[in-house]
Amino acid sequence: MDFLLLLPHGQRVVLEIDGSQHYTRDRGRTPDTSKYAGMVAADRELKLRAYEVFRFGHDELRLFDDAQALLRQFLPDMFRHFRVST
Repeated sequence: MDFLLLLPHGQRVVLEIDGSQHYTRDRGRTPDTSKYAGMVAADRELKLRAYEVFRFGHDELRLFDDAQALLRQFLPDMFRHFRVST
């Protein structure tokens, strides 16, 4: 878990930033379906424990301007979804 947000009303939100190590082997060159299966199994476990999981790909956040634009859109949308006043 990269970030855990504890929101009002007991809401728990996990933010994950996934690089290629989450789903490849050999330094990102070969897909690894068992790694991917482990990752999604962990997501299911978190969701069964009432965590909301949001994943971002590394490339979405690699460049500052791209990351800033994405998060300026995502975070207010997420807060609205969970009825959090900012």
